Amino acid sequence: METFADLFQTFLFIFAVIDPIGSVPVFLEATKNFDNDTKKKVAIRSCMIAFFILLFFIVAGQFVMEEMEITLPAFQIAGGLILFIFSLSMIFGEGKPESEKHLIKDYNNVTVFPIAMPSIASPGAILSVVLLTDNYTYTIVQQATTSVIVLLVIAATCLLLLAARIVQNKIGDTGILVISKIMGLILAAFAVQNILVGIKDYFKIPG
Repeated sequence: METFADLFQTFLFIFAVIDPIGSVPVFLEATKNFDNDTKKKVAIRSCMIAFFILLFFIVAGQFVMEEMEITLPAFQIAGGLILFIFSLSMIFGEGKPESEKHLIKDYNNVTVFPIAMPSIASPGAILSVVLLTDNYTYTIVQQATTSVIVLLVIAATCLLLLAARIVQNKIGDTGILVISKIMGLILAAFAVQNILVGIKDYFKIPG
């Protein structure tokens, strides 16, 4: 049975990889031409779409792995490497807000792209939920618990987007950028851990 510390650790990791605070400037830029009611609808719809995208990969990710005959250690190492590169872009790159603002081409259709994906349901988030719900590592109860935690993080993301202007005014662009880089550091640590576990399991190293 998972302890509160385990659940909090999972919540913190998923929160870090989704980085809801980093999505605030992206949301504000993408919806700058909308009225307040439309902004609220976009925030709610984007979060709903993002959750169902992540839920799809929670359910189907294992099936894809098995069909392609990918072993768990191989997936842990490859996934860890990709997440590590993703985290480095968060730490040393121009930052999630600025990089994703550049993706906005059509200001009239921003609900799915770039707000729902890749701002909320990013490639890193998709890969992370697949790693956290592997059938050979986690029980059905643990996977269901992870799915609920994903829902909670998405709900928190929705609340932050609904209060995006307040968050922006309170924290500021610099504060949001610093928080995003801290989230990247947490993600980097998780990525390295997955790589080490994958190597240990592949070579059957005890301990």
